[in-house]
Amino acid sequence: MESLLIGPFAKPSFPGTPEFSSPFSAQVLKCKGWNNIEKHLAVPLILKRQLLMCQNVGGINERFVAFYRKESDKYLVNAASEHPFESEPSKDPLKSIQGSLDAFYRFSRPHTVIGTVLSIISVSLLAVEKLSDFSPLFFIGMFEAIAAAFFMNIYIVGLNQVSDIEIDKVNKPYLPLASGEYSVKTGVIIVSSFALMSFWLGWIVGSVPLFWALSVSFVLGTAYSINVPLLRWKRFAFVAALCILAVRALIVQLAFYLHIQTFVFGRTALLTKPVIFATTFMSFFSVVIALFKDIPDIVGDKIYGIRSFTVRLGQERVFWICISLLQMAYLVAMLVGMTATQNWSKYISVGGHILLASLLWVRAKSINLESKTEITSFYMFIWKLFYAEYFLIPLVR
Repeated sequence: MESLLIGPFAKPSFPGTPEFSSPFSAQVLKCKGWNNIEKHLAVPLILKRQLLMCQNVGGINERFVAFYRKESDKYLVNAASEHPFESEPSKDPLKSIQGSLDAFYRFSRPHTVIGTVLSIISVSLLAVEKLSDFSPLFFIGMFEAIAAAFFMNIYIVGLNQVSDIEIDKVNKPYLPLASGEYSVKTGVIIVSSFALMSFWLGWIVGSVPLFWALSVSFVLGTAYSINVPLLRWKRFAFVAALCILAVRALIVQLAFYLHIQTFVFGRTALLTKPVIFATTFMSFFSVVIALFKDIPDIVGDKIYGIRSFTVRLGQERVFWICISLLQMAYLVAMLVGMTATQNWSKYISVGGHILLASLLWVRAKSINLESKTEITSFYMFIWKLFYAEYFLIPLVR
């Protein structure tokens, strides 16, 4: 990711630019190898367009594009402030509703929600043994699991944002709490409400595997993010990776499978080859997600003392560790596919994983690790590979 060093611009001299009295302040990022860094920057808001045109200052375009998503000159930005943005309320009810939905969409971290929904559908299908299993009982049970897990997902990602407001002002200024669209009180109300709804639904459903999945996810998600003594495990790279591994690889695969197998179908708990494969493969993938998610966030993590593997080892090294782990996982998946008892399963499993491994390698070789935009885009690409795997897992027989 590009380093950003902005010196003091107390009186910039852009041709034809008048003086203004409404300054903003933005925290300047402290990057390795740079000295004498100013802590704050004051520039008139109207200069945002001129600043975006400055091609000779490394990294400035990307930072100001992130901070100034709003194009209205009346929109006052203060990324370092703890107060919400001050903007004129919309007079159009439709636009107000759209704005609220957009803010919640960003708050929910939709790529994680999609991953949760696809994973539950995929592992639920692993419990299907015959066509008659596709009954209303199956779909109701699967929907109950998806709804409860969705509520818990919002709690976990929301709590992380409530706990990381200052870090997100550097790493992810577009998130509602970091941008000021949501107040801290609003964030707390949302995450508390969704946690209660998740447990309420899990309780009335009455499934022991489902309730345990929600409970363990709640405990690990809370310990990962909340900033209290002995917790906030995200500060410790190894423990943080274990939290994500436990939820994404173990709880999702095993608990939701057992919810369908034992509670919905009333069968004996039996770990089949596809279930073991799904758990093993997603263990690799979960480690990669845990490692890779910190690569674009190295600047904010350094400033606020988050000792991620990326901070300790560097972006390039962690990037190629992630690629190597995924390629190893795809190789294992191909070997498992070759042992399939049915030819259609063998061809789809082997061919599908060869395709995904090839796409990963081609994309990895072309990425510019100096660009945060490209790194973030590649992280979203890894999530798409994650989604694709859940389409292949039910076909492993």
